[in-house]
Amino acid sequence: RQLAARVLVELAQAPALNPATEARITALLEQMTLTEKVGQLNQYSGRELTGPASARKENQLLAIRSGQVGSMLNVKGVRDTRAIQAEALKSRLHIPLLFSLDVIHGYQTTFPIPLGEAASWDLAAIRQGAHVAAREAAASGIHWTFAPMVDVARDPRWGRVMEGAGEDTYLGSQVARARVLGFQGEQLGGTDAVMACAKHFAGYGAALAGRDYNAVDLSLQQLWEVYLPPFKAAADAGVATFMNSFNTLNGVPATGNSYLQRDILKGQWRYPGFVVSDWGSIGEMVSWGYARDSADAARRALAAGSDMDMESDAYHRYLPRLVPAGQADGAQLDEA
Repeated sequence: RQLAARVLVELAQAPALNPATEARITALLEQMTLTEKVGQLNQYSGRELTGPASARKENQLLAIRSGQVGSMLNVKGVRDTRAIQAEALKSRLHIPLLFSLDVIHGYQTTFPIPLGEAASWDLAAIRQGAHVAAREAAASGIHWTFAPMVDVARDPRWGRVMEGAGEDTYLGSQVARARVLGFQGEQLGGTDAVMACAKHFAGYGAALAGRDYNAVDLSLQQLWEVYLPPFKAAADAGVATFMNSFNTLNGVPATGNSYLQRDILKGQWRYPGFVVSDWGSIGEMVSWGYARDSADAARRALAAGSDMDMESDAYHRYLPRLVPAGQADGAQLDEA
């Protein structure tokens, strides 16, 4: 737990890392094999790890012990997180896992859904609710929540309206800031804080006909004036991570969208944190017809600025051969 907390503190201090910390990170990166580097970009669900023995469970434990996993989601509770973290610390470089979970409106204590909280316009109460959830989650071994969802939603047919602040861009921006500050607290890496994640970048709430996972067709004016401001507010509040979205934006999947992730987020906004894909969304670029196959999807996602692969297994399977072949950029791998 203490080792993982130190990692989070270093993340919280970016981009103004002190020289000693920067040198330590650089030295660690130089020691890593290609497989170990790719391993840090893999996130898997850990439900099987807390259940009975199975082939998948043993394979996941082996991957963790060999430094081929960077994060686990859906593992919670001190007993399980400690046991699995102990396996990670057996790896060659002893790099701890980040444990993540959807802590949306409370952890043990249940708060109103985010849409209900936003309707109160009570930003202090919203921030306090996120802080209580963070304190409880951190005590359970969680480092990272996949919240807040800051998608502006104006179509009541969409099934995830309740996870965000509703239709108003200004209110959504204020709530985004309050929830980020509540989750991350005064000192990210403390015992009462978790990393927050601004999702889903971007336009997810504008899915055509309100159908989840559907395409999104937006003018640049709508994108910049309606849908991006809550994400900018989260970034300005210091949110540790972003999550991209399942949808295409004007024909390009968000997961493989360089305009969103490299030009806007990491370029114009100078965002220093990292971007995680949504569940399997790297692989879904094949379904969209944007990538030829899973290997092409892995290449396109990395090039576009998707740093961590949640559950598609594309980075793990393909980057170790794409990078040496010159089909994926080794410098972008190091950056991720």
